[in-house]
Amino acid sequence: MKILIAEDDDYTRMGLEEIFKSEGYDTVSAANGEIAYELYRTEKPDLLCLDIMMPLLNGYDLCRKVREKGDNVPVIFISAKTEEIDKVIGLELGADDYIVKPFGVREVLARVKAVLRRSSQENQSPQKEIFYFGNFEINTRELSGRDEEKTIEFTPREMKLICLFYEHKGSVLSRDQIYDCGWGQNYLPSSRSLDQFISQLRKKIEDDPAHPLLIQTIPTAGYRHPEQI
Repeated sequence: MKILIAEDDDYTRMGLEEIFKSEGYDTVSAANGEIAYELYRTEKPDLLCLDIMMPLLNGYDLCRKVREKGDNVPVIFISAKTEEIDKVIGLELGADDYIVKPFGVREVLARVKAVLRRSSQENQSPQKEIFYFGNFEINTRELSGRDEEKTIEFTPREMKLICLFYEHKGSVLSRDQIYDCGWGQNYLPSSRSLDQFISQLRKKIEDDPAHPLLIQTIPTAGYRHPEQI
């Protein structure tokens, strides 16, 4: 999933980029509203994070232009404007949420996930993007998995890797293949980062993470999702 960040403050913009990329989202960013609108048209993002007070085209006007096109892409305002009227204006223009600066990392991620989840449910087509990963019914649009006992939420990066393992069921995936899928070809991993990430993913999906069945370690080669479980 791709998030467009429109923010004229360099520190805040780079901070949001780092937050979203750490969770596996793709990002494009702009320092003013006009560039942001062009990126919206060309990049087709799944979510817009807009500051209000921006040069050339402010966040309100940018949101208005997007909604005038009839596009229901989710919009979140992130602004230092704290008056109730500012929030009301943003929501009346068609924004899905409003976050006040300064914000916490967990708050931003939780609100983004909630807005994307609502948007996915509202726009869901009859044919869902669903497959089974072990006993879990995986829904790629909702970033979720369900079995008879529980529902699990996944980050975009976790979902990318689950899809990768599913698409290559029975095949051993090298570390480079997994990194390229989840982090991108330009990522320079530390020696243990992938092992730690897989360990955390196993805690979500394995009945016994110490003896995994869904994502198996193949010594010196990589990881594998077995064809038969």
